[in-house]
Amino acid sequence: MHQMPADCLFCKIRDGAIPSEIVHRADGFFAIRDIAPKADVHVLVIPDRHIADFRGIDALDADESKRFLEFIAATARVCGLEEYRLMNFCGAGAGQTVFHLHVHVLGGHLTGFPA
Repeated sequence: MHQMPADCLFCKIRDGAIPSEIVHRADGFFAIRDIAPKADVHVLVIPDRHIADFRGIDALDADESKRFLEFIAATARVCGLEEYRLMNFCGAGAGQTVFHLHVHVLGGHLTGFPA
């Protein structure tokens, strides 16, 4: 299937080995609710393909990159958001804790991030 490190949490969620609330799935991407939400709505948008972090974004071709951005916007709509914040942590020093590329979509009242 997909190459991944044996301990990748998001790959295990993608494959159904770890249960999670998937709020949207399409076209090589999926979105789940964050287990420690920092906003009224806090979902993670994740490519099916294992890419460690944003520095590996060049592994996506132009079409896949475009579809990733479109999927992020579609996920926000699925979650009922018209206004939202996108966040990405790239590397441990920046606060990344799961080393599989993902984008946080946050909407509503934020709790735990600066305004």
